[in-house]
Amino acid sequence: MPTKSKVEEPTDKNQSQMMEMLRRVLLATVGAAVIAQEEIEALVNRLVERGEIAEKDGKKLVHEMMDKRKSKTTKVEDEISKNIEGVLDRMNIPSKADVEALSQKIAGLSKKIDELKKS
Repeated sequence: MPTKSKVEEPTDKNQSQMMEMLRRVLLATVGAAVIAQEEIEALVNRLVERGEIAEKDGKKLVHEMMDKRKSKTTKVEDEISKNIEGVLDRMNIPSKADVEALSQKIAGLSKKIDELKKS
């Protein structure tokens, strides 16, 4: 009767915990982005209503803030991707590029085997 080794169990738990943590981080990031956009628009609308800035300037300000938010979001996403890749590497989980490279090698070897069978 096969039993799981003690080393495999924590790895599986760590992987599922890591995936859950990543899911929560991504959901929190999306939620924060939506809230930030709503808050910026509400603030600018209040400024326009009070006459502190012109509507045209308000729209321009919202546009500028959204561009900055997108830029920062892209930087954060890149950082998260790098961190995830690092974690997956430490857990010895192959990347998509690793799997594709192995698939190409297997295809090449299969082709050579077929050629050898013909001769």
